[in-house]
Amino acid sequence: MKLSESIKPISYLKAHASELVRNISDEHGTLIITQNGEAKVVVQDIESYENMKESLALLKMLAQSSKSKTEGRFKPAKKAFKELRSQIKELK
Repeated sequence: MKLSESIKPISYLKAHASELVRNISDEHGTLIITQNGEAKVVVQDIESYENMKESLALLKMLAQSSKSKTEGRFKPAKKAFKELRSQIKELK
């Protein structure tokens, strides 16, 4: 769906809800709903929404990792795995 076709007024949503849901689900698209000429809501299929949430979570982890490294809060992988092995041995 082209961006120009994916912007609809709320009245169109009310009149064509089932058709829009079907199209959005089939095409994995996004629909922008306007009210009084102003963008108000985004309607998206569940798969695209879940993928977006996963991507945002990964980006957040990368940002946190970068911040931790900048602040010096990290240790070499070799040391981290050595400590994990020690902790596992203690549990046995």
